[in-house]
Amino acid sequence: MSWSIASVAPWLRGLVNGRGHIGSGHRRGSHGAWPPRSVTLVPQPHDSVLMSVPEIELQAVSSIDTIPAAEWDACANPQATGNPPSYNPFVSHRFLAALEESRSASSRTGWAPRHLIAKRGDKIIGVVPCYLKSHSRGEYVFDRGWAEAYQHAGGSYYPKLQVSVPFTPATGPRLLARDDAGGSSEIKGLLAQGLQALCNTVDASSVHVTFAEKDEWDILASHGYLKRTDQQFHWQNRGYDSFDGFLADLNSRHRKAIKRERRDAVANGITIEHLTGDTLSEAAFDAFFEFYMETGSRKWGTPYLNREFYSLIHQRMPEDVLLVMAKRNGRWIAGAINFIGSDTLFGRHWGAVEHHPFLHFEVCYYQAIDFAIQRKLKRVEAGAQGEHKLARGYMPQETYSAHFIPDPNFRKAVADYLKRERQYVSHAVDALSEAAPFRKTAED
Repeated sequence: MSWSIASVAPWLRGLVNGRGHIGSGHRRGSHGAWPPRSVTLVPQPHDSVLMSVPEIELQAVSSIDTIPAAEWDACANPQATGNPPSYNPFVSHRFLAALEESRSASSRTGWAPRHLIAKRGDKIIGVVPCYLKSHSRGEYVFDRGWAEAYQHAGGSYYPKLQVSVPFTPATGPRLLARDDAGGSSEIKGLLAQGLQALCNTVDASSVHVTFAEKDEWDILASHGYLKRTDQQFHWQNRGYDSFDGFLADLNSRHRKAIKRERRDAVANGITIEHLTGDTLSEAAFDAFFEFYMETGSRKWGTPYLNREFYSLIHQRMPEDVLLVMAKRNGRWIAGAINFIGSDTLFGRHWGAVEHHPFLHFEVCYYQAIDFAIQRKLKRVEAGAQGEHKLARGYMPQETYSAHFIPDPNFRKAVADYLKRERQYVSHAVDALSEAAPFRKTAED
């Protein structure tokens, strides 16, 4: 079962062209052949004032380093020290700064930072991780069919504004507001409007807020953003005290299959290690980066992240990182990197220089479940795509994005498409849930 945005591009073009042309006064001309290569986007001045309302001013900056880490994090993870704590590593200042400092996310790679700031006096009360994009790569919410349709109709889809964590298909907060600023939902609504003002200021075609939390999805919709859904596969911890406790929840066929896969994965003298915090090392990251480049080059052509990025996260957030590494004959041969939130383990990249049956499932999925049970985490998010995860206990889960499209004719075409897509995703989630590997009766 698959669903491709590109497959509906001709239908989208028909809707737009059937209305005559792209709305008057907005972004005429083509950006050339599609898809475009990466281009360098000219930086805008720092601290451009976008809009002001009583007591609050919104600005855009072109580097996260212009924002003090403590002020950013007070907005990004305001409950990190609460009870219970709530922490998402991907929106932390140190993670996003590592992407920029390593130049993995930069104007040269087509990810030019345009972070939005809301200030009350000298105090930052809200921020948004935002990028001016010259392409649609590294986002995992696919809009290339939209770009093709818009350009065929005479518009320029790029640049666009992307509100996300670069190269990271993980749900998390996007409209980041301090808890102690008063009226966080009102601040988030103001940030949603500020993104629209920024869109106009930088002459972008649209704003795309991807992998948002559901409450923010609803706030964005109330300010004129179009709603979109997709699906991933997440594992939920039902209070298990061990991996065997999880297996006991499965029907016998899937329980036996997983036991066999785990046994076969390490049959060739392979051992598995968990590295996190003080047990991480640059040598381990050297090995993992070799895996990442080897596998990423085969899948994507050019991997998005560079070696410096991994050194920066090792230096600045080792307690948030879990490397699951496979070793044979004294040599690391495969590994997966995960990031640890307050209640979620986020699986990100996998790679290998030796390939063994079921090793991918062991390193990426079963070891993640094991770790989550040990840490009493509520869930494991295993990244984008992959219906093969269902048989391994990862259940379908809707994900949410929101899209602001100023051009009225193109907006109408996309809105019509998204209505149908949301219905499709909902039906797909229901159908896949029926195929869950869990026991339906005690006899199972």
